Amino acid sequence: MSVERTLKKLVSGVILDLDGTLLNTDGIVSEILKVFLVKYGKQWDGREAPHIAGKTPTEAAAAVVEDYGLPLSTDEFLSQFYPMLSDQWRNIKAVPGANRLINHLRGHGVPMALASNSSRSNIEAKIFHHAGWKESFSAIVGGDEVKAGKPSPEIFLEAAKRLNMDPSSFLVIEDSIPGVTAGKAAGMAVVAVPSLAKQSHLYTSADEVINSLLDLQLEKWGLPAFQDRMEGTLPLEPWCIGGPVIKGFGRGSKVLGIPTANLSPEGYSAILSEHPAGVYFGWAGLSGRGVYKMVMSIGWNPFFNNAEKTIEPWLLHDFNEDFYGEELHLVVVGYIRPEATFSSLEALIAKIHEDRKIAERALELPQYLKYKDDPYLKSSLHQEN
Repeated sequence: MSVERTLKKLVSGVILDLDGTLLNTDGIVSEILKVFLVKYGKQWDGREAPHIAGKTPTEAAAAVVEDYGLPLSTDEFLSQFYPMLSDQWRNIKAVPGANRLINHLRGHGVPMALASNSSRSNIEAKIFHHAGWKESFSAIVGGDEVKAGKPSPEIFLEAAKRLNMDPSSFLVIEDSIPGVTAGKAAGMAVVAVPSLAKQSHLYTSADEVINSLLDLQLEKWGLPAFQDRMEGTLPLEPWCIGGPVIKGFGRGSKVLGIPTANLSPEGYSAILSEHPAGVYFGWAGLSGRGVYKMVMSIGWNPFFNNAEKTIEPWLLHDFNEDFYGEELHLVVVGYIRPEATFSSLEALIAKIHEDRKIAERALELPQYLKYKDDPYLKSSLHQEN
């Protein structure tokens, strides 16, 4: 398809949100809230996530205090909670694709601004630990530098003013509904990357909704396209996950004819929360057997409507028997596509087999083949059954 036919709007600058869009702040906030609420005999269950995403610190604090019936004022909550949070800012990881996006836009001279409901000092503290970020932005606007934070458009209009550019010439990238609302009210094009699972249907006012920054197509907005995909795949900074193979939902081999080797999500929720739902590939080390090519899905599996995020690897080798309980180590090296919803089982099966072909071919490329010798894969081979 030609670029002309897919072009949505011509923009010349990009304004990025911070928390949830570039940084996996939600994961750190959840971990600290768990600890904090225990002091008051409460248990964090994630129900506040939709109420605090994209809100100002005061609004988010008020939501938690009210929902949990805490014996605190909003200010008291903030004075106790914020020091715990700021201690952890150095540990907040960039979301997958954030460094790629910032480096790409900077390399092409695209003007960038950072606009967040967090205070300016908090923004500076959070990005301090991410090399090259601060100097990449021509303007940084915090929620304490404007009269009203998002969903008011003021924060984005101020960013445009500081860059001396017309608001309509910007693309905003946001993860929250208040942020999307603010961007549209500012007269800007908005791409939403929802940070809340299974909530993408709520982002109807955005010009485009994507699964993750890995799926961003800048050429749709007249910006320089990424050039780093290889044979239908995107190279990633490799990451590892492993554990004993468990019985899954029984659907892999029975329903789909695809024998997946499931890992328990227990203990892996933090790792899985860092990685967008989608189809990945890499290498699998199976105890006592060897190293095999592997394609896998992470996510909620829309077709089967899973209740929790799962990881389902498919080892691309014909095994004669099950290997439940055996130690499986995975090195994930690349990304194929976002999770998708299919209208039929046949369409899902056809797509999974297409994913297999892409993975098998790509893993022969030197970029990916070199990880076949990763020590983490070898370590599984020496473990006894």
